[in-house]
Amino acid sequence: MGKSQEAVNLIFDPAAADALKARLIAADCVVVPTHQNVDADGLATPLALMHALRPLGANIIPVISDGKLPKSLKFLPGVEHALIYGQTDLPTFDLICMLDCSDKRRLGSFYEDEPSRIEGSYPLLNVDHHVTNDMYGEINIVVPTAAATAEILAEMIRYWQIPMTRTIAQCLLAGIYGDTLGLRTDSTRPRTMRTAADLVEAGANPSLITDELFRIKPFSTVCLWENALRNVHRTGKLIWTEVNFEILNRCGADASEGEGIVNFLSGTEGTRAAAMLYQNEQGYRVSMRSLSDDVDVAAISTVFGGGGHPRAAGATIVGGIPERDEFINRVAELLD
Repeated sequence: MGKSQEAVNLIFDPAAADALKARLIAADCVVVPTHQNVDADGLATPLALMHALRPLGANIIPVISDGKLPKSLKFLPGVEHALIYGQTDLPTFDLICMLDCSDKRRLGSFYEDEPSRIEGSYPLLNVDHHVTNDMYGEINIVVPTAAATAEILAEMIRYWQIPMTRTIAQCLLAGIYGDTLGLRTDSTRPRTMRTAADLVEAGANPSLITDELFRIKPFSTVCLWENALRNVHRTGKLIWTEVNFEILNRCGADASEGEGIVNFLSGTEGTRAAAMLYQNEQGYRVSMRSLSDDVDVAAISTVFGGGGHPRAAGATIVGGIPERDEFINRVAELLD
């Protein structure tokens, strides 16, 4: 099927997709920094883009921006080609492409060490599915109706008429599964499921992805969950817990190993939203979830400078326990 026939049903502007591809191929070197605390969609999409455009001459280098590669993502094809910020020097680059990043500043040390990188020193390209994305790129392909950035990229690769190899398909299906919890969230549309089916037909292995993302875990993860669940609190209609430095040290765990806890808590009867707080050097990183149709955690998160999706969002707390408690109490008020 030719591009003109396909374009009728595309979820993005084909002219923007053409311009994006042209810029990526023409650049000498493109770095693709991931959002901090990277998840499956955040890392799988840069890897898929790298695999798709490398045969066309594009030099695309995924960069794990905060220097931490989660154990659960080590199975992604080509992950060994991703640069871990702080462990390897950045190459000389002339273009930055942001995938799955609603806020251009949400890049961990990649931003904090040199804000000028994304504040005008380099052109930015922006592909995302978060409703709170502020269109910061020279080219913006933002589709809030997509369940994952991987869903957008899968359609773009098809539009570009690039062969969908097993390697690309595995990355893209991992991104979709990560953001939809295995095609189980409200964001999963018929189009999402058709895209997933096409990726499986191209060779992606859903069983392997499910094992790596949701089933297989080190004992440190079990220890972290045990301690976090022992520390669960209810404040009004908000259920919440935290992972602090003491728990991480006690369990020998990384904060990324607690990522599923907030989804688990969000199904608690009698609550309207769940929050998971991760202590860091500045204060806390917060992940929020809700299963209630009338609760928009993205809107709540924007009150604190965060953002995301109506059912899954995040924010940052700067400070210590007093600021944490102020945040919790304010969220509880907003849920009433």
